[in-house]
Amino acid sequence: MDNTLIAPLLIVSISKFLEYYLYILFARLLLTWFPNIDWMQQIVGFLSPITDPYLNLFRFVPPIGPLDLSPIIAILALQFAMQALTLLG
Repeated sequence: MDNTLIAPLLIVSISKFLEYYLYILFARLLLTWFPNIDWMQQIVGFLSPITDPYLNLFRFVPPIGPLDLSPIIAILALQFAMQALTLLG
């Protein structure tokens, strides 16, 4: 394979992975708004091991009352990484 094609392919692949991960993160966060629905627990149980390690990186931000700001910062960091990859590609 030509070396000039590897870097753009890698950048596009990582960018797509981050895009899909952002969708999974949004789904996980939206599902936390409905904790009392039984079938939601199965979906959250599936998504939690995928998203919680990333979200835990941003748990250093203290909540403001009932509002947890760490997911907002995590999403902004992910979008920043996606933009940086777009500029590289």
